[in-house]
Amino acid sequence: MHIRRASRPTSRSPQPQPQPHARHATDAAGPTRTTAVTATAALLTAVALLASACSSGGATTSAGTAAEAALAALPRATPAALSPYYGQKPGWRSCGVEGFECATVKAPLDYDEPDAGEVQLAVARKKATGPGKRVGSLLVNPGGPGGSAIGYLQAYAGIGYPAEVRARYDMVAVDPRGVARSEPVECLDGKEMDTYTQTDTTPDDEQETTELVDAYKKFAEGCGSDAPRLLRHVSTAEAARDMDIVRAALGDRKLNFVGASYGTFLGATYAGLFPDRTGRLVLDGAMDPSLPARRLNLDQTAGFETAFQSFAKDCVQQPDCPLGGKGTAPAKVGDNLKAFFAKLDAQPIPTGDADGRTLTESLATTGVIAAMYDEGAWAQLREALTLAMKEKDGAGLLVLSDSYYERDADGRYTNLMFANAAVNCLDLPAAFDTPEEVQKALPTFEKASPVFGEGLAWATLPCAYWPVAATGGPHRIEAKGAAPIVVVGTTRDPATPYRWARALSGQLSSARLLTYEGDGHTAYGRGSDCIDSTINAYLLRGTPPTKGKRCS
Repeated sequence: MHIRRASRPTSRSPQPQPQPHARHATDAAGPTRTTAVTATAALLTAVALLASACSSGGATTSAGTAAEAALAALPRATPAALSPYYGQKPGWRSCGVEGFECATVKAPLDYDEPDAGEVQLAVARKKATGPGKRVGSLLVNPGGPGGSAIGYLQAYAGIGYPAEVRARYDMVAVDPRGVARSEPVECLDGKEMDTYTQTDTTPDDEQETTELVDAYKKFAEGCGSDAPRLLRHVSTAEAARDMDIVRAALGDRKLNFVGASYGTFLGATYAGLFPDRTGRLVLDGAMDPSLPARRLNLDQTAGFETAFQSFAKDCVQQPDCPLGGKGTAPAKVGDNLKAFFAKLDAQPIPTGDADGRTLTESLATTGVIAAMYDEGAWAQLREALTLAMKEKDGAGLLVLSDSYYERDADGRYTNLMFANAAVNCLDLPAAFDTPEEVQKALPTFEKASPVFGEGLAWATLPCAYWPVAATGGPHRIEAKGAAPIVVVGTTRDPATPYRWARALSGQLSSARLLTYEGDGHTAYGRGSDCIDSTINAYLLRGTPPTKGKRCS
């Protein structure tokens, strides 16, 4: 299982305001859940696998060594071989969603060989509503990797972003190559994914370890057989270059962009490649591109533990907390949850699922992690845990898990998890190459998170069996010459730890760090007037936040 880094089930990106979204286009449509998680998941949909908390892939080199290399800007002049792509004029048509238009933009499959084939990129927009002078286009990306930007736009950003922003920008989304509507990578069918998501990710013996490895191999083989050529060309750098082609097709001189979670990596990569074409960029829930996969995964593991500690402190103050009463220490709350997971490992419980799925330890863990993305889902999590622990009914936790995986009531999954792995495994070398390496690292991961550490350590292993070698690696992004960029970090963000926002803002030469002191994944559109007004001022007037700006 890969943990996504996007605005996921419970938020990765701003939460929808007007109407509940239907799970992100990339937050696979899962069974109906309570409003908090539905909204959050919907956003995530456009995002990616559990914040990709366990982003798979990553080198094992030290962060210091990784930080020595920096992403180099591309030449300002467009190569002649790419001119036909840059000269495209989108043929806009109705999307079937009121107020939105859709089009297809072509990009080269391989930028090193532009004549060797192309990919079809799905683009959607909602034109500026006015009043006021149009600023330009504002591209949005909810994260993942693997979240559908179009799903996010139509379900949330295009109707839920502040009215003054939508009045002066054409709201635009492009699904990255390999994602959702843009030639999606597919790996397993619904029943195979059901089996995959129920696989024990905390193996107790050699047989269970072999079963887990076999599941990862089958997943990887499925992806390789589905899209052998495309799988080599779904990197973040290529997706960023695609965005520049879309920018040109839209007729914009510079790219304006709001990216959440993994979307911050995509946006920062764009700035590094095209600093002179960088307009107003908001990078919310930032990632640190200089870290190797192992460090990313370890930091994210600690991030989920921080979020759980906040949940635990809140839970014991509530009358319906099944993990402890007032005065119960967070560590004891964690022990109680682990004891419940151990019982499920020995004996899964019924869920009433039409397809006969029971609540396994792996599904329950995923359900809990999904609720860590947004404190708005904590009440739903308490209810689900109470149902499971006291009534032996796993339906509530299964709903949360399905929202994370973007599984709908008919047993269909979006391609979120497939694209998540495909991008992660191409962007960074695997965190671990063998089960033995994971075993040796377990104490470190369990120290980072006594509750989630073991499972998240094993979740880093899929890229070891990926059919395509990584083409990227850890690097700094400086984007020298770019206009001011706003980097947003939440102090108790589970999926993209605050330290990553500080690191990215320290790398980008023109960055301003905006800090949200609070819980949850990402900050824009999640209830802080201070955050929202600061970002709105930047998007509408180009005024970046003051140095050291903090909100709560």
